[in-house]
Amino acid sequence: MIESEPLQQIERSYVLWRRRKLSYFSGCDYFRISSHPKVRRALVSGLKRYGLSVAASRRTSGNHVLYARLEKQLASFFNADSALLVPNGYTSNLAAAQALAGQFSHALIDEAAHPSLFDAASLLDCPVLKFCHRSVAEATAALKRCGIGSKPILLTDGMFSRDGSVAPLKEYLKALPRDSVLLVDDAHAAGVLGPNGQGTIELAGVGRRRVIQTVTLSKAIGVYGGTILGSEALRQMILERSRLFIGSTPLPLPLICAAAAALNILGSNKSLRSRIANNTFYLRSLLSAAGLLVPQHPGPIVSLAPRRPTDVPKIKNALAKAAIYPPFIRYPGGPLSGYFRFVISSEHTRAQLDNLGQVLIQIARSLQPLV
Repeated sequence: MIESEPLQQIERSYVLWRRRKLSYFSGCDYFRISSHPKVRRALVSGLKRYGLSVAASRRTSGNHVLYARLEKQLASFFNADSALLVPNGYTSNLAAAQALAGQFSHALIDEAAHPSLFDAASLLDCPVLKFCHRSVAEATAALKRCGIGSKPILLTDGMFSRDGSVAPLKEYLKALPRDSVLLVDDAHAAGVLGPNGQGTIELAGVGRRRVIQTVTLSKAIGVYGGTILGSEALRQMILERSRLFIGSTPLPLPLICAAAAALNILGSNKSLRSRIANNTFYLRSLLSAAGLLVPQHPGPIVSLAPRRPTDVPKIKNALAKAAIYPPFIRYPGGPLSGYFRFVISSEHTRAQLDNLGQVLIQIARSLQPLV
């Protein structure tokens, strides 16, 4: 079955699955802000005050002061010159690419990049060259193939959702010509990584002059929508040139209200990032102490790829028996045969982490999968 089974998320870190309450180490609502009381109240209040839809493009009669307010708040939170809201995270890369089409000689892209970046690359109106995952050497080799005087754009995830690894942004910028640009899909790092939650750009300590950062509002921020962070000139280009932006009805105003409340929570409560970092370190320490080889990536994700297809149902059964929802997925960028992805949140309890750690250790010892 291609379509996954329905789940009902409850109590912030559990789900109801097949009539059972199970610990939930899946999804990417990293701080469970989607269920935060202040966010819910902001959503309901926005619905009562503004209704649901503006029912028109922002380029016609669908603009509203709340969009500009949230964009200003996003630009401030991420320390960017400007922000522009788009319907969702996937379309943030497409809208940016439509605006940038024809400005670059080549597009270089990580072979494990998110599908939205591959779709965006196809809109840039230039040759597209793939390079090996997170390899500066391979990216540099691809750059040399572009020839002298080339003007490339490099597309990559900031944090990769398969395992929590991050792209070497600083090294890419050093290798690229001065007039080149990085398009960084920071959907999974925004709000999570960096001292202030500004994502892999802050984590890497790179400036924004040559970087376009795209973000979803549906993960750490816990609501819905997308935003493009960059210069004011880029914002104006998207307003003028992106067919996606021009032709789209913007986000419902209640979601704008909810996103504003969520950003306030993220900005005022740094302990959320401390908790998720501590939970991630704790689980990895449990696994490492048991002799499992666990990559120490910055992101709060632990993945497990079975050696054999026949191991998949055994692992699912072991997890379900321990009252843990079995998060087996097949997703672009991961193994074609699928893998188990465990996403750690700030709201998981120590008991839940202990339970998951013990089950993964038992699975490793009995089936010897790759972790």
